[in-house]
Amino acid sequence: MPQIRPISDLRNNFAEISRLVHESAEPVFLTKNGYGDMVVMSVELYEKLGIAAKLVELEPRIAVADTEKPAKKDALTDDFKIQKPLSKWQKTLSDLVSK
Repeated sequence: MPQIRPISDLRNNFAEISRLVHESAEPVFLTKNGYGDMVVMSVELYEKLGIAAKLVELEPRIAVADTEKPAKKDALTDDFKIQKPLSKWQKTLSDLVSK
């Protein structure tokens, strides 16, 4: 469940919020006057989300490359054929985000 805290908690309870984002590996949503204002997350989560975004950006190109047939079939191309590239990438993305 997402953590939603008033922005004053960032000033008054910084150590607690820091501990929370690192232990839960989830962002903390901060509100100002009852409205969403910003999100705080660990550097590790930020990097994982950046990697996941890059994979999503690459996914259509990977799918197109997989549908192109090689000019000639040989043992090498058969060894490296990916059965379900989209599901493999989606699983990788969900693994990155869930960690």
